[in-house]
Amino acid sequence: KPALPTMSVPAGETPMSHLRALVWAAVPERYPEHSPKELTPEGRSRIERELNVIEEKDFPGYFLIVHGIVDEARRRGILCQGRGSAAASVVCYLLGITAVDPILYGLPFERFLATTRTEEPDIDVDFDSGRREEIIQWVYDEYGRENAAQVANVIQYRPKNAVRDMARALGHSPGQQDAWSRQVERWGLDLSPVPDHDIPEQVVAYADELLRAPRHLGIHSGGMVLTRRPVGEVVPVEHARMEKRTVIQWDKDAAAWMGLVKFDLLGLGMLSALRHCFDLVREATGEEWTLDSLPKEEPAVYDMLCRADTIGVFQVESRAQMGLLPRLQPREFYELAIQIALIRPGPIQGGAVHPFVRRKLGQEKVTYAHPKLEPVLSRTLGIPVFQEQLIQMATTLGDCTADEADTLRRAMGSKRGLEKIDSIRESLYTGMHRHGLDGETADRIYAQIQAFSDFGFAESHSLSFALLVYASSWLKLHYPAAFLAGLLRSQPMGFYSAATLTADARRHGVEVRRPDIRLSGATETLEAVDPAATGGTGRESCAHQLPARPPGVKPDPFDPKAPDETLAHRRDGRHAVRLGLAGVTGIGEKTAERIVAEREAHGPYRDLNDLVRRTDLTAAQVEALATAGAFDSLGLQRREAIWLAGSAAEDRARYLPDTVVAVQPPLFGDQTSYEILTADLWA
Repeated sequence: KPALPTMSVPAGETPMSHLRALVWAAVPERYPEHSPKELTPEGRSRIERELNVIEEKDFPGYFLIVHGIVDEARRRGILCQGRGSAAASVVCYLLGITAVDPILYGLPFERFLATTRTEEPDIDVDFDSGRREEIIQWVYDEYGRENAAQVANVIQYRPKNAVRDMARALGHSPGQQDAWSRQVERWGLDLSPVPDHDIPEQVVAYADELLRAPRHLGIHSGGMVLTRRPVGEVVPVEHARMEKRTVIQWDKDAAAWMGLVKFDLLGLGMLSALRHCFDLVREATGEEWTLDSLPKEEPAVYDMLCRADTIGVFQVESRAQMGLLPRLQPREFYELAIQIALIRPGPIQGGAVHPFVRRKLGQEKVTYAHPKLEPVLSRTLGIPVFQEQLIQMATTLGDCTADEADTLRRAMGSKRGLEKIDSIRESLYTGMHRHGLDGETADRIYAQIQAFSDFGFAESHSLSFALLVYASSWLKLHYPAAFLAGLLRSQPMGFYSAATLTADARRHGVEVRRPDIRLSGATETLEAVDPAATGGTGRESCAHQLPARPPGVKPDPFDPKAPDETLAHRRDGRHAVRLGLAGVTGIGEKTAERIVAEREAHGPYRDLNDLVRRTDLTAAQVEALATAGAFDSLGLQRREAIWLAGSAAEDRARYLPDTVVAVQPPLFGDQTSYEILTADLWA
């Protein structure tokens, strides 16, 4: 088994003793004495139990490496957060890898790591997608380029590309290849011909033989392997297309079989958006916020969520989530985690959504198929919502062995999940029969377990994502201008276009100003407006500074008839959003940065000719800026600017000034509101 890189630890310590020291040193900060979070004897026992398992399985190096990566990211100001099953570990929480307290929520450590499991632990860490490459390159530099590599994805043939490639190999035209590949999209996952198709039998037959064969290698979304000796001595390695990256020629399963340990360093667009939000708020108002410092459990945030005012909000902006929010009405953090988990294929196909909503609203009595399920399902009103609950149901009622429970865990969300669950079907039914569960009840429980073969969230994963849902909701409520600017800087991401996000911000009272050649940055910025024009700014302007809710006290229910006070909570009302030049069609980030750098170095642009001579823009780029209204500050209407764009684009720096024939634009009438809207959407 390839060993991990040797960790640098203080003199006289081993990796395990150093890990113990780091964990216990973090306890006073995470669990302060004489506070509601003070660590109980049971909590101390759990920490010790986790450390003992880590020591028994000889994994301290893995945890120290992940801790080091996360620590470096935070030192650089890069937002990051662990998720997935790792959030069920108190050790990960104390090391700062994850942000969810497993003791508070009773998360089972065995979902993450157990003595009965043979594979390595798996810690997924999300990083700000805009700065993730910094961390990847730091890992290469820290552990050596020969000792680090990314994991490959083996892309297999599917019906569409199998037909396309085989048609190309047999000499058919590109147009015919495209037409036939589009036809088979409707055939499903195999190449069983449908009536009235016109694809030659030879193409279909040969394409069918290609299905599930390797087609090409891709790069895993975040997996990296680290070894003490060069990775190339263990598995074949190749240079990736991306500069300064190498990738092994095996996928994650083959790498795990070889004993290579995978580290998942993933990029998350919402973390990038939140980083931009925090930066913009600090620059505009002087207020410093972090993910840890945001006020917790603010009722107004949940009011906004209950109204489904969630365009741009992480994980709950889809139409399905927006449809469920007013019905479920989450009023506290754990309910938010349930909200996220419900709209997934597993709970939906398992019939969990509607029964849970009815029970939450008191329209249906909370019942359990068996008394032993009450401890497992009580927090979710008798309805299985999370992966852990399905595994506990299988072990509690199905008498699953440790190996069978592990098979079930691996099956959830995997490519062959249904096949793996079916392999323990007989054992599950036998166990349920011993507990007096037969017929329809047993079938319903098995169907619920089977449904999670598609995809469902682990409770620890859902709680981790709920932190980002709350953070993005809080920023949307209190800093809608900064929130919009942060989202636009992080595009593409989420469900909605920049135009939809902008329209939603305007509904929240945000003034959004068009790109301007003299005023815009490369990306979106906040501009001060007349303080008398809108609401105040700063924490003192927040309408409702409510005290924290005492522990054990349930929050007030949502009143849909109460007036919407969202605007009263705004704290950046003295600022408008100025759209950046990079968002204009055909400009892009590099060109926008060049325009802004030239302006800052040598002063504002005097006219279109001056712009072209100094930045070498093409005619199409000048026309795009004109269509976006970026030359309004030069005294040019859009039609005038578009008219002048062609002649201005001829005036290059290589020509003597004022030697290009000038074009006098005719007198144009004012644009209609429809024409302005159309131009804004196009640009």
